[in-house]
Amino acid sequence: MTTEVKVPVLGESVAEATIGQWLKQPGEAVAADEPIASLETDKVAIDVMAPHAGVMGQQIAKEGDTVVVGALIATIEEGTGGAAAPKAAAPAPAPAAAAVAPAPAASATAADEGSAGSSVLSPAVRRAILEHGIDPATIKGTGKDGRITKDDVLEAAKNKPASAPVAASAAAAPAARSEERVKMTRLRQTIAKRLKSAQDNAALLTTFNDVDMSAVIEAREKYKDVFQKKHGIKLGFMSFFAKASVLALKDIPAVNAQIDGDEIVYHDYVDISVAVSAPNGLVVPVVKDCDKLGFAGIEKAIAEFGKKAKEGTLTMADMTGGTFTISNGGVFGGLMSTPIINPPQSAVLGLHRIEDRAVVRNGEIVIRPMMYIALSYDHRIIDGREAVTALKTIKEAIEDPTRLLIDL
Repeated sequence: MTTEVKVPVLGESVAEATIGQWLKQPGEAVAADEPIASLETDKVAIDVMAPHAGVMGQQIAKEGDTVVVGALIATIEEGTGGAAAPKAAAPAPAPAAAAVAPAPAASATAADEGSAGSSVLSPAVRRAILEHGIDPATIKGTGKDGRITKDDVLEAAKNKPASAPVAASAAAAPAARSEERVKMTRLRQTIAKRLKSAQDNAALLTTFNDVDMSAVIEAREKYKDVFQKKHGIKLGFMSFFAKASVLALKDIPAVNAQIDGDEIVYHDYVDISVAVSAPNGLVVPVVKDCDKLGFAGIEKAIAEFGKKAKEGTLTMADMTGGTFTISNGGVFGGLMSTPIINPPQSAVLGLHRIEDRAVVRNGEIVIRPMMYIALSYDHRIIDGREAVTALKTIKEAIEDPTRLLIDL
């Protein structure tokens, strides 16, 4: 008996996707509800599950093909299956790659064949293995179903013992030059289009301020243990900035609004999109009803989104909506930036690294942990006075967290 596998419903207003990767090959045994393919949409990657146990049959669509909802992409046959059907020989690596890193090439081959029990690796993971010369059999995957992620490879590379010195003659030889062309994923293409669209259609402007983080750091240090014991989650900085943003957005409704045609849509709720770095690019899952959540609720939501982003399990529902965005470039060491708004939103708050700087307090020069913050906004809907006031409200709430408790 043959069962057809079709593209599932992908979410509201999403009609097509790209075959990102086949996770099962023809002839392999398949368990019920086991992922057999990964689809890339404009927002997230979605696994296609096997409708029942059997053997992977024909693959109607190839990796990289664009498919629509309801399209036939594969079949599942009856049986118990076995080893995967032989794949077509992969193209030989570029001469430069073979000369410079033969060991990584061997590792990548082993990874493709699923050696040492490793799961199917994504192209980004395979490239990282090649670049760093890591044996995938030595990496413990932290992704969904134990899959190895790019972060796992990078972490293994950090702990990799230093290699033996290269022979003098080999070291003296000029390094060969090479290029690699990789097709942009659908997610990356969408990111590019949306960011360019924001620049083309919005009147973007950025206002800056700096924040003394002393009070938040002190509060976090004082209550972090009891907070984690009570709520089962760490107390981070993002919840403070989310709650401070809620104050600002309630005081300045235009910063929480959006343009729809010739109308301005004002929201009486605050759904904050939190920019998260995922293996395939930047994603912005939405913490809904931040104005009704406490610190613990916000921290739990952000932690769950971070975990799902790393595992590639974010859903369309996770990404839908959002009235305001917070992007934390500080985790990568960024000192200052001009973040781009996430359409159709009208503003985005950029956070940056915390560093000790000399500042004047009560006529004296003192050292304080300072952070630059930036608010990029659409000047068509938000006036400069409103933007500056909103950012100042956030600054004051962070420097005096008591304001968060008394709604001031």
